[in-house]
Amino acid sequence: MEFVPAPAVHRVLCADCGDPIVPNSANLCVNCLRNTVDITEGIPKQASVSYCRNCERFLSPPIQWTIARPESQELLAICLKKLKGLNRVRLTDAHFIWTEPHSKRLRVSLTIQKEVLTSTVLEQVFEIEYLVQHGQCPDCTKLAAKNTWKALVQVRQKVPHKRTFLFLEQLILKHGAQKETISLKEVKDGLDFFYSQRSHAIKMVEFLSGVVPIRSKTSERLLSSDTHSNTANFKFTYSVEIVPICKDDLVCVPPKLARSLGNINPLTICTRVGNSLHLVDPSTLQSCEIIAPTYWRAPFDPLASVSDLVEFTVLDIEPSGRTHGKWVMADAQVALSGAFRSTGAYEDDRMMDYESAASATQIFHTRTHLGGILQPGDAVLGYHLSNSNFNSDDFASLPQDRVPDVVLVRKAYPNRRKKNKSRAWRLRTIAKEEGEEGDTGAGRGAVGRMGGRDQKKVEEDYELFLRDLEEDPEMRASVNMYKADGTRPAPRPTDGKGRKKSQYSMDVDDAPASAPILVPAAETIAGGEEEEEEEEEPDFPEVKLEELLENFDEMRLGEEGEEAHE
Repeated sequence: MEFVPAPAVHRVLCADCGDPIVPNSANLCVNCLRNTVDITEGIPKQASVSYCRNCERFLSPPIQWTIARPESQELLAICLKKLKGLNRVRLTDAHFIWTEPHSKRLRVSLTIQKEVLTSTVLEQVFEIEYLVQHGQCPDCTKLAAKNTWKALVQVRQKVPHKRTFLFLEQLILKHGAQKETISLKEVKDGLDFFYSQRSHAIKMVEFLSGVVPIRSKTSERLLSSDTHSNTANFKFTYSVEIVPICKDDLVCVPPKLARSLGNINPLTICTRVGNSLHLVDPSTLQSCEIIAPTYWRAPFDPLASVSDLVEFTVLDIEPSGRTHGKWVMADAQVALSGAFRSTGAYEDDRMMDYESAASATQIFHTRTHLGGILQPGDAVLGYHLSNSNFNSDDFASLPQDRVPDVVLVRKAYPNRRKKNKSRAWRLRTIAKEEGEEGDTGAGRGAVGRMGGRDQKKVEEDYELFLRDLEEDPEMRASVNMYKADGTRPAPRPTDGKGRKKSQYSMDVDDAPASAPILVPAAETIAGGEEEEEEEEEPDFPEVKLEELLENFDEMRLGEEGEEAHE
């Protein structure tokens, strides 16, 4: 094979330093060319970026504020927009150089190219340092002032408890509906949400209509107007009223409405509340659904709520074989809890006069929809209709032979509630803002801010809400539950007379204002006398570990609900 030598490379001397180089149009080496021509001229080596510490946004010129994570593409784009003179060169590469997070400095490395002489392109790498200047964006400036809201959403429900708003708070957090809220205020029958734009308030009203049955009204107030430019400034208020019927409430549907719903028995139980009401007749398993427009055309109030539930003991139960979904029809024999106690002493503070009479030992026969979960000896909660007086014309018009003595609602777990066991999960709340108007109590999240006498009632409602989550898998699926770390059980309080409190009476340790998150309190047997150790219910609904989420962190108004990685 014949050797073919490579063509000779002709070299010339650099015109400045005399080093041999490959010939080019400038006849200069790279070092001399850089000393002669500076392609970074006109590009500042130091600049500044504006950062709002309240909402954690950067100013994207000219007036837009953008959320950008450290060393992200969004932050790099903001930094490049702050530089002048980049339009005269070609940018080929840009990346961040690591700096200490607390240094208030951002370092960016740029690689640029520019044609300096005929057919001669020079490339240069240089560094730019940015100073992070803290300030306030216009939205946070308005938020710092008082009465700067433009739209208000007033959410109301005329019920004596707060369980609906506790559940609504979890729905808001799961779907991130609180990120546009600038302020939150608790009032007597509900909550007020304040917004800086009307569109944000409309978005919240649409969200509420999708999760709960509501009706809404809109009003506006003129603040100022300009006749020359034909512009005006308004404040908008949206009044939202939630249907006053909750889960497990006893409902008597008006006869006319009942006939239109498949001729269902008027005496029903509310089993679920979504964007409509789901009712079931426990004696026939017939169910119906009432949407919000249908309800508000002929509104009605519940006959009894969860606070009126009475504990019974199942003596015998015989399923009849008819099923509808998860419900199983059965004939049951029940008696008041503790009716056949040999001591004759009743420890429950909520005992009524009739419980000390002969009817306390009476056996009631009823038909229930809980045949699939009840067994003889179980405790069950229900409404004692034979000793109740309801102020309802619809209930009074019902034939007496169609009104049962007892309506069973759900199974109870009194033995497990007495155990000293803490919950392995916790819930996120909308934490309170410092100095917020109306913030006088150490309540938890959106509910319980009023303090005073209302605080104890909120704690009881919160405990009932947590029990509903434990016992209802469908309800748990609609909220985010997080693993608890470091929760401590608290002893169950007594009434000072050596008697244990009822299942729905509770006291919870006060949480500090800086961390208004519930520390789950388990119930224990306490009192002046020793009680026998009772076996737990084997079918107590446990929250599975795979249902819980990691990375619990407190929420603030305006956050997008993103998970924080510590």
